[in-house]
Amino acid sequence: MNKQINLPALRCKVGTWTYFVSSFTYKQVKTYVKKIDKELHTSKSLQDQIQRSITENYLSIKEYIVHQEEHFFNSLVLAVYDGDPEWIEVELNYKEKDYFNLGFLSLNGEEKIFPVDGQHRVEGIRAALDSGEASELDTIPIILIGHKNNQEGRIKTRRLFSTLNRYAKPVTLGDIIALDEDDTVAIITRYLVEHHDLFSGDRTVMAKQKAMPENDRTALTSLVTLYQCNVALVKSFYESKKKVKPTKKQFDEFLKFRPKQEELTFYQKSVVDFWDSFTLNISVVEAYMSSEDNDPAKEFRNNSLGGNMLFRPVGLLPFVEACILIKKKTRKYFDTVLAKLNLIEMNINQKPWLQVLWNDREHKMIMGSHEIVKLMIVYIISPSLLSAKDLKKLRDGYASRINFEGDASIVLEEIKQELLI
Repeated sequence: MNKQINLPALRCKVGTWTYFVSSFTYKQVKTYVKKIDKELHTSKSLQDQIQRSITENYLSIKEYIVHQEEHFFNSLVLAVYDGDPEWIEVELNYKEKDYFNLGFLSLNGEEKIFPVDGQHRVEGIRAALDSGEASELDTIPIILIGHKNNQEGRIKTRRLFSTLNRYAKPVTLGDIIALDEDDTVAIITRYLVEHHDLFSGDRTVMAKQKAMPENDRTALTSLVTLYQCNVALVKSFYESKKKVKPTKKQFDEFLKFRPKQEELTFYQKSVVDFWDSFTLNISVVEAYMSSEDNDPAKEFRNNSLGGNMLFRPVGLLPFVEACILIKKKTRKYFDTVLAKLNLIEMNINQKPWLQVLWNDREHKMIMGSHEIVKLMIVYIISPSLLSAKDLKKLRDGYASRINFEGDASIVLEEIKQELLI
């Protein structure tokens, strides 16, 4: 530090820690908060290991600060040592009760401050200010703890460092879908669940995971699976709109920032149009929608015969991806593609899905066949739509699943003839 600062603060205590809650401007973060150096380890190699833990994720934080006007962060946990920190208590009496935890934390400018939790946020703020596109006056909440730069102090601070980072849980995909107001796919998925007949009410399982609960007999699919299907759809519409195939990084960046309403409306309408067409052109879905049974999905998802691939997350997602690929290769409308796909075998206890999606001996689903299922669907429609690389992937993958040691091309051609549409 280069000059004294006085921070309005709350003094608090938990366990053996006394800590102070205050805030820093972005400029103060850049000026006063330094990278961890010798504070946690005297070993140079261990110091380097801590620094290597800072990934390029801080650049995403920088972009978030620059492009999201409503950006907000949780508190930085900052350790302070050296100098001469002084707590100046302000006595407050309110409604005949005295408060002694309000005051000012005065730092004389010789203190050293480093982040115990929030290294990426610090570097993101620094990068945003360096770009000249962020306000130095924006503030971020901070929690200041005392650090002793000796063996005992390093052990105590290391323990806090590992605790904060080890037990911090990332936001779940389910939470992102339910709450994110920037992710285009999350916004569209919520719209479908709230307004589209195929997914509203109890027709979508609000589970944290992709899999369907074993006892569910009413829903078509899970919230996570619907989101993943919509990711594939929005990515395809993005490609056609922008006339460029996005890399994973580019598309991930696209999902971090809410587009203009006109663009968002385009993607939402395109996705809704797909699911409208899916509902109208797939017979099993039409039967599900018109069922008056209290358990309309039990015929299509059960543990005796497995049911229909569209009512299984491991079947629906590759089906949608295959539909997108066929549309792209043939340049047909989704209505035409879906009408064609409606004719293929979808019962998973039949060829070609036996031992790929459904184990008929143990009466359970088979995981890990996503790519084979997608390629098989495209192959059934037209083998010429697959590249030589994808044909080989399908041959090898299918042969492995059914334990076939010969030329799987023969088996695939037999299946094609049996399922000729």
